Amino acid sequence: MKTLHFGVFEVMGPQVGGTYSWPHPLSAGIDYLDPAHWIRMAQVVEEAGFDFLFFAGGYGYPIIGDDVSRVSVEKGINFSGLDPDYIIPVLAQHTSTLGFVVTQSTGLDHPAQLARRLSTLDHLTGGRIGWNIVTGASQNAVAEVFGHERMVPHDTRYDMAAEYVELASRLWEEAWDDDALVADRASGLFARREGVHRIVYEGEHYRSRGYYGAPPSPQRTPVLFQAGTSPKGRAFAADHAECVFVQGTTPARTAAAVADIRRLAAERGRDPERLKLMAGMTVFVAETADRARELEAEFDAMQTDEIVAALYAGNTGIDLLSLDPDRTLQQVLDAGGPVGQMGTSNIERFLGEDAPTVREILDQLRGLGTRGFRVVGDPVRVADRIEELAAETDLDGFLIEPVFEPNDLRAFGDLVMPLLRERGRLRDGEPGHTLRSRLTEGRGGDRLGSAHPVLGRSAATA
Repeated sequence: MKTLHFGVFEVMGPQVGGTYSWPHPLSAGIDYLDPAHWIRMAQVVEEAGFDFLFFAGGYGYPIIGDDVSRVSVEKGINFSGLDPDYIIPVLAQHTSTLGFVVTQSTGLDHPAQLARRLSTLDHLTGGRIGWNIVTGASQNAVAEVFGHERMVPHDTRYDMAAEYVELASRLWEEAWDDDALVADRASGLFARREGVHRIVYEGEHYRSRGYYGAPPSPQRTPVLFQAGTSPKGRAFAADHAECVFVQGTTPARTAAAVADIRRLAAERGRDPERLKLMAGMTVFVAETADRARELEAEFDAMQTDEIVAALYAGNTGIDLLSLDPDRTLQQVLDAGGPVGQMGTSNIERFLGEDAPTVREILDQLRGLGTRGFRVVGDPVRVADRIEELAAETDLDGFLIEPVFEPNDLRAFGDLVMPLLRERGRLRDGEPGHTLRSRLTEGRGGDRLGSAHPVLGRSAATA
């Protein structure tokens, strides 16, 4: 029986998933500027037995036409947000086993800058850090914020990301020998000079020929997460990721994406079962099914077409409300629109045979946003459905996407996690202290391992 893993999907903003929920009386999301809010949430999540708290993030925002979306600003839809890197050391001091995953883009700074930042976090958390590798989101807005004349093409961003990860991994894994750091008071020796190595990397997009001053952290390389189910994204995940987030749309679509990523990993000589594939999940759970449905209805009543359109525009560059509601997204392609540079997964899912109309897309995405599967019911029904989805898709776990945080996370922890634990679906005990050890149930150790393909390729680049 497969062990299931659970994370919590968050942003350091008022709400997650591109949906509207912070004004609801059960939500404390608007307290996101208060460190105490995050401390309470991290403790709730750890006590429930989650593996990690995942922070999405970025500099983008939804654009409608050529300006920021009004509803995005007025409702706080993927607009307001802070940098979660700085709250993680605080949360680490108030937890002992919970992992933390941060989202960092591969296109905005040099790999050496990111490497030192994540080495620092891995030290400060005792080896509980993961890196969610993204090539960019809301690229039109990011281009505006950073003064770029144009968006970097989608496939080029993935080519850049491959070099970025390879160079960062070499800094983490090869710059210091295991015994290079001595820190001996008696002799006054800090580090063995012969154990510290110059890293030379000559790529098309990134270069380096210096020394890396950050001593090895407990994991050296943070756990490598990646999201994106476009063809290029799947290939990148098969090459680089240890944990992959796939879109939780329908069980059949998700199962196909999971199978394809595992196939691509096997073609690259990796054990496909070592990859942890997860999808998002929004859960409305209560002691009774009737109360769970009431919570769902209260959430759904807060959503509008304008909210759906703002989020979709931020992800894809396409304003659904400006299109003919009775035609499909093919009208954007026919007009030579921005398809292909942003949010390709969220565009391609609505093309092809039996493609929905724009009106049907708005209805389908209402209350969904970027969220994955939705499960509603009493604790037994929710636990049953989680197991069913895992069996139907071959997923290894789920990221719970809060709606009325942290109350719904506490409810999930109190009502559902004990049932899954009784059924033998959660890990038995605490295999090691690092995030990598937890996600591999103790079989993968704390380190990335020399068999990982990114290290084999980077050695050839030296």
